[in-house]
Amino acid sequence: MVHNEQVSHFAAVFARTPQGWLGTEAALAEAESVDDIADQLREAAVESYGDAVVLLAEQEDDWFAIVRLDGDDEPRAYVSAVRDDRLAALFQPLVGEAPDGDPSGDASLLTDLGVNSEQLAELGERVLPGDALLTIAERVGFGEEFDRLRD
Repeated sequence: MVHNEQVSHFAAVFARTPQGWLGTEAALAEAESVDDIADQLREAAVESYGDAVVLLAEQEDDWFAIVRLDGDDEPRAYVSAVRDDRLAALFQPLVGEAPDGDPSGDASLLTDLGVNSEQLAELGERVLPGDALLTIAERVGFGEEFDRLRD
């Protein structure tokens, strides 16, 4: 599928392995549904031996999304600000309906990894999406992997 709009986004999947967190870029431009995102998480989960797999995505300086997959569970997600664009629409089935600009989804999805719902909401309100994701990556323990993929 070819899209005429040039949109700047970044997305990466991080899986915890016995050697530490391993990050790979995610191909969200090719994703057509939330199932495609879940498939990318499940592929990364093969390396994680049942530990959490986390996807971090940023749309320009507008919003960020986090998707988490634990074992055979269904993916859970949080979006910092609901927007009306193609990429945000991919996450909508995971986060539900919310007014444009409001956060949506499961704000507690990273609590056991070091980022509680209050911290996540504050990052979404006060910090640029890229900086918020870096802060999240550092708190969870894959800041270096995040930096490596961003450069």
